[in-house]
Amino acid sequence: MKNIIIKILFAIFLLILTAITFLTTIGVETQRFNKQIIEAIEKFNEDIEINLRAIKIILDPFKFQLDTKTIGAEFKIKSKTIEIENIKTKISIISLINNEFSVKNLDISTKSLKIKNLVSFLRNYRNTPELYFLEKVLKKGYIISNISLDFDNQGNIKKNYKLSGLIKDTEIDILKKYNLKKLNSSFNFENKNLEIEDVSLFLNNIPIKSEKISIKKTDKNNLFVKGSLENNDTLIEESLVKEIINNFFSNFKIQSINLGSKNDFSFNLTDRFKIDNIKLNSKINIKNIKLKNNLNLKSFFPKIQDNIELQDHILEVNLDKKKINIKGYGDILFQEKKDSFEYQIKKENDFYNFETILDLENNPLIINFLTYKKKANNKAKLSIIGSYSSKKKTVINLFSYNQSQNNFKIKGLHLNKNLQITDINKIDLNYVDDDGKKNQINIIGKNNNFVLSGANFNAKNLIDNLIEDEGQKKIKIFKNNFNLNVNINRVYLDRYHMVKNFNGKLNFNNNEITKAKFNALFPNGSKLNFTVNMIQNEKVTTLFLGKAEPIIKRFNFIKGYNGGSLDFYSSKKGNKTVSNLKLYNFKLQKLPALTKLLTLASLQGIADILSGDGITFDEFEMNFTTSNNLITLKEIYAIGPAISILMDGYIEKSKLVSLRGSLVPATTINKVIGSIPVLGKILVGKKSGEGVFGVSFKIKGPPKNLDTTVNPIKTLTPRFITRTLEKIKKN
Repeated sequence: MKNIIIKILFAIFLLILTAITFLTTIGVETQRFNKQIIEAIEKFNEDIEINLRAIKIILDPFKFQLDTKTIGAEFKIKSKTIEIENIKTKISIISLINNEFSVKNLDISTKSLKIKNLVSFLRNYRNTPELYFLEKVLKKGYIISNISLDFDNQGNIKKNYKLSGLIKDTEIDILKKYNLKKLNSSFNFENKNLEIEDVSLFLNNIPIKSEKISIKKTDKNNLFVKGSLENNDTLIEESLVKEIINNFFSNFKIQSINLGSKNDFSFNLTDRFKIDNIKLNSKINIKNIKLKNNLNLKSFFPKIQDNIELQDHILEVNLDKKKINIKGYGDILFQEKKDSFEYQIKKENDFYNFETILDLENNPLIINFLTYKKKANNKAKLSIIGSYSSKKKTVINLFSYNQSQNNFKIKGLHLNKNLQITDINKIDLNYVDDDGKKNQINIIGKNNNFVLSGANFNAKNLIDNLIEDEGQKKIKIFKNNFNLNVNINRVYLDRYHMVKNFNGKLNFNNNEITKAKFNALFPNGSKLNFTVNMIQNEKVTTLFLGKAEPIIKRFNFIKGYNGGSLDFYSSKKGNKTVSNLKLYNFKLQKLPALTKLLTLASLQGIADILSGDGITFDEFEMNFTTSNNLITLKEIYAIGPAISILMDGYIEKSKLVSLRGSLVPATTINKVIGSIPVLGKILVGKKSGEGVFGVSFKIKGPPKNLDTTVNPIKTLTPRFITRTLEKIKKN
């Protein structure tokens, strides 16, 4: 009997062991737990329709639970369906015995789904603006996801659910300007934290990678985002630059970029999608960046190109909340050869502090109004230190240029939003110019009162510019009115002429000189006087030069000028200026086409004079008006012992010269004046050709290509005779 009992017990044990082995290895299929699983899933949304197949059960004897799995389920909301790869759950045997909610957790794995279909499914579950927007911009892509849910004894979902998966070959179009292609990544969401890893994508064909991006939920429903982005050497063509970069930086017409970068970033994102507490650390290796050159700097950099290129630049960007620090260095190509360039920009609150150094070694530099030229292959350094505020104010604390023994410094240069000068503290110029002259001057300013002083200054090109710019539209460089006192020991008017003790003062209002008085002495003791006065909205200017050569020789149509003094008077009202210019006791060798005029046989003697010391004139007077670019010559009259000239016409600056007049030997004029009572006989002459007095002429054409025509004249005009009599009587 005992043996029978033992055999029965052994058989039962063997049967139980076999059953346990079968349940733990092979398992069984049943639909008994479908209801509990469906109830658990419906905790998300009671509108979800669930289609479950038979569930396979595996026993876990050590944890005293059942592991279940179903394959090929379907979830449906309204007309949208997603296919499930499998659903796994663990069922507590004790809870099952006690007839309690026995599902401890759910692990749901989807098949490879089209992301667009998944978003449409989720919109039926919860329709939000974000999901609507996402559905519109999504073009294609696939997702495989896993979700893990834990339940308490009452069947409520615990908050520590997990979501993970893969995104593959996704494409997104945003506003038809920003296209994301081949987006691939893995993701994991747990404890309100999202981690995205192994990200790779193409943004408008620009490859971008990221090892990891993490998003954590903080207090008040805010999110903390942290991660990295990088790309290897990438060429961004002009079309992509226009779509991506130039939309944000419209002032910089970037044409192409070739760069690689490594960027670490973090920021807070509020529930209203406001970004705050941004931190960014970037290191950018710019192989080449090409910008359209919109700077009009041809007068300073004669070899300047249409494009500016930065080459082999290392750029470091550090952003921390409201602080920005940008440092960069590398080569710059904006003329024919490369120069080196380094810079730093720091932003704190509303101020930008900047510092830049440009090593100008391989290219030329010209400062024309200072008669200064730096040739290529001469080392020079240009430094600028300053600040810029949100109030559109710029302060150049130090502008410094150094090249060998040449030094230019500007301190405390203040500019407004229109880049007009509002104040200058100090300017120091110490250099040798292109004429070999040593220049030493400085300007010290305070409260719009400035003092210009120094030992030497070459004003040759400055005078040239003032003459050439006459009548042109002036740029308003200065914002405020100011006063200037001048005291310079020696001022060079050109390469050969100098004045001493140049001193005086001027008032500058609305970018125009309204009052001025300057005096100086030539080495021979003759004077230079210059005045400007405003008399009832009329600007009166006078200039007297005891030695006229430094000014007269600047006019290309006058050659071989020597000696004489100059007296100039002008009155300006509105845009019209009426002027009178007089020259006394000078010699002249050439006027435009004058030699051609003198080749006539009747004037051959005067032509011979031109081969010597020149023609002497007692007086030259010119009356003219100026309006914008048009100079109307009412009368030009010159009288001398050998020849007299009377002419008029007009000059349209840089376009057209049109002059006409008469040129007569003095002997003929004397005959006319001496024979006034019997003028008729002299004008007609007793024999053929005896009454030829001189020539009439016309000069017309572009300034550099004048055409001259001449004709003999037998009769002097009454105007010519009248003007000659006036001059003789006056003298």
